Amino acid sequence: MVGKFYGVGLGPGDPELMTLRAHRLISNAAVVAYPALAGAESFARAIAADVITQGAREIVMDVPMTVERAPAQAAYDKGAEEIASALEAGQDVICLCEGDPFFYGSFMYLFMRLSDRYEVEVVPGVTSITTCAARAGMPLVARNERLTVLPGPLPEDELRTRIEGAESVAIMKVGRHLAKIRSVIDKLGFADKAMYVERASLPDEVVLPLREAPEKAPYFSMILLTKGADPWL
Repeated sequence: MVGKFYGVGLGPGDPELMTLRAHRLISNAAVVAYPALAGAESFARAIAADVITQGAREIVMDVPMTVERAPAQAAYDKGAEEIASALEAGQDVICLCEGDPFFYGSFMYLFMRLSDRYEVEVVPGVTSITTCAARAGMPLVARNERLTVLPGPLPEDELRTRIEGAESVAIMKVGRHLAKIRSVIDKLGFADKAMYVERASLPDEVVLPLREAPEKAPYFSMILLTKGADPWL
């Protein structure tokens, strides 16, 4: 009998934001898989550390953080092979996913490699956007308004164009692009309407108006911008 593959969303970092379904699946798992930056601990595993049972087999995918796609793709190829081997042996495999598996999640690379051969179930998780909005006390959209999600690495001109045409904006993957993003928002005259959040839900969380944000930002940081005065009224 072939095993089942689960992509389990863990939420943004606080283990208490893990869903009940995620907790149950992980606590009963004989095999768990997760990505890790090569040479570093896995953030996904850290979120679920207290739930993983002693003796569970762990499949670690060491993913290099490089601009070139080939090294990361090779890591997912290798991880998919190990996962497939466990599935063929009749074992279910729980893949730990930061945030939500299908929202900028690395799980999708495994899904593309395995979903045509094995049964796959995706367990959604709390996203970083909703977490950041909650921690900032910042309603994002109401009624027929639109939320635009942008990745920080976009070129400056494209960021400007997309922010100009948006109503509410969530800019993810801020990191080393903070200065560029802050400059774009400031030149558009929206700096007073923007909030900066880093490591949302974690003990070292930072929530500040964008004007007071630090000069450097970690990868897990976000900028939220709403143009209306009180869009939820």
